[in-house]
Amino acid sequence: MKIALMMENSQAAKNPTVLNELKTVAEPMGHTLFNVGMDGENDHHLTYIHLGIMASLLLNSKAVDFVFAGCGTGQGAMMSLNAHPGVVCGYCLEPSDAFLFNQINNGNALALAFAKGYGWGAELNVRYIFEKALTGERGQGYPIERREPQVRNAAILNDVKAAVLKDNYLDTLRAIDPELVKTAVSGERFQACFFENSQVDEITNYVRSVLDA
Repeated sequence: MKIALMMENSQAAKNPTVLNELKTVAEPMGHTLFNVGMDGENDHHLTYIHLGIMASLLLNSKAVDFVFAGCGTGQGAMMSLNAHPGVVCGYCLEPSDAFLFNQINNGNALALAFAKGYGWGAELNVRYIFEKALTGERGQGYPIERREPQVRNAAILNDVKAAVLKDNYLDTLRAIDPELVKTAVSGERFQACFFENSQVDEITNYVRSVLDA
């Protein structure tokens, strides 16, 4: 599985620690990681609004399979990611949240809080969140006897979101302030991940046009 980690300006200083914990968990499982957000306070400046655009491009183009995003509380990142078609983002403060999201909701992104509650032992909590988010077969339900209705409801929610967001995916991006989109796609690590892995030519060409504008 290809996994993207993205962090915005307020929590950028924690990126090396968070990235190390994700590597510790994901690489032994054979996953490929892309650190596409800010990796320090002086890096390409991003807000949680940019993270939503970035996550939507990476997931809709199939450049990655899963996104871990975050901000101070995790709430802004969650709302920003969920504003876009093709993104189903959960909210995660502790490992049990990651496990239950994995089993019940089976989405493709998680938003973490990197300031609220980030105290002594925070790196351990982050590591265990990554473990629970990435371990085991997804969508098995919890408790297991609830699997059938939970799988059905997760699929229904995806259908509802698709019905509500009826526009063509790229049309939704074109309706956003172009400068927001250009900032979101201007980072070198994001571009490397996106252009090397995008499987949807129409989306790839759109991003190139934004960068050339």
